[in-house]
Amino acid sequence: MRSTVVYHAVDSHTEGMPTRVITGGVGVLPGATMFERRQRFVAERDDLRTLLMYEPRGHSAMSGAILQPPTRPDADFGVLYIEVSGCLPMCGHGTIGVATVLVETGMVEVVEPETVIRLDVPAGLVTARVRVRDGHAESVTLDNVASYCHALDQVVDVEGHGPARYDIAYGGNFYAIVKLDDLGIPFDRAEKQRMLDAGLAIMDAINKQNPVAHPENPEIDVCHHVYLEAPGSTAERSRHAMAIHPGWFDRSPCGTGTSARMAQLHARGLLPVGQDFVNESLIGSRFIGRIRDETTVGDRPGILPSITGRAWITGTAQYMLDPSDPFPAGFQL
Repeated sequence: MRSTVVYHAVDSHTEGMPTRVITGGVGVLPGATMFERRQRFVAERDDLRTLLMYEPRGHSAMSGAILQPPTRPDADFGVLYIEVSGCLPMCGHGTIGVATVLVETGMVEVVEPETVIRLDVPAGLVTARVRVRDGHAESVTLDNVASYCHALDQVVDVEGHGPARYDIAYGGNFYAIVKLDDLGIPFDRAEKQRMLDAGLAIMDAINKQNPVAHPENPEIDVCHHVYLEAPGSTAERSRHAMAIHPGWFDRSPCGTGTSARMAQLHARGLLPVGQDFVNESLIGSRFIGRIRDETTVGDRPGILPSITGRAWITGTAQYMLDPSDPFPAGFQL
């Protein structure tokens, strides 16, 4: 058996969405911060992302995380998020998966009833509080990065749909929030292609006509997620389909999307600090969100969000690359 590389992984899923946690074989990535490591990884080693996320080792909705030594003294691990669409600044479901893997494999000292893990991620410092019973990670509450509502009541002209109304908020990534009723599309898995096509068209229109930039880190400047809000959604319970570039749905309720949704609802005066918010995915899985406190992001009012969800280990693997493999960076169909 020949291989030019060997990457060790623990696979998991968070409320239905995969996280392939790379625990060994990569080495220490260069960079003084995790954001700089992300930038250099994209520029210099993106073929590693595609090898692990694209077919034949991954699939069209694959997601993962590479464990690293932290770049800051107040963190236990560094995390680089990888998926088919690129390297995200932050990934909520991925962080819940990482924290679960760290506890279940004994890579951190496990304390019952709660193990606290501090993670250095490209978007900042996040804390995962893992509820543990009999050595098993039952759930994870993620204290996410500060989130904020970027703009309300925006309109873009969308090819095939005409003017589309949306709000846009940041929860670790930018999310456009659109009502499916406005698009005339039912919230039904049988209509998933129509929903996906509309979501991709809306994000394309936003990035061309009304681009965004984070007030504290202007290099976070793209909208690759559209929260398609189902009819009947409220500030207590919201259902949605999350369309993601370049063309897939989040299977989980989306942690950073839940944070952005709470920031939007708070900006509209609908979700107060301390109230539970249930966010439900296209497949019916749920995260519970809560605003811990108010804050500012740059000169904008924001929130400190927490998200609670569950993850399960699905397998372990060693991923290899035979030198004669015709697809050394994977492929997409």
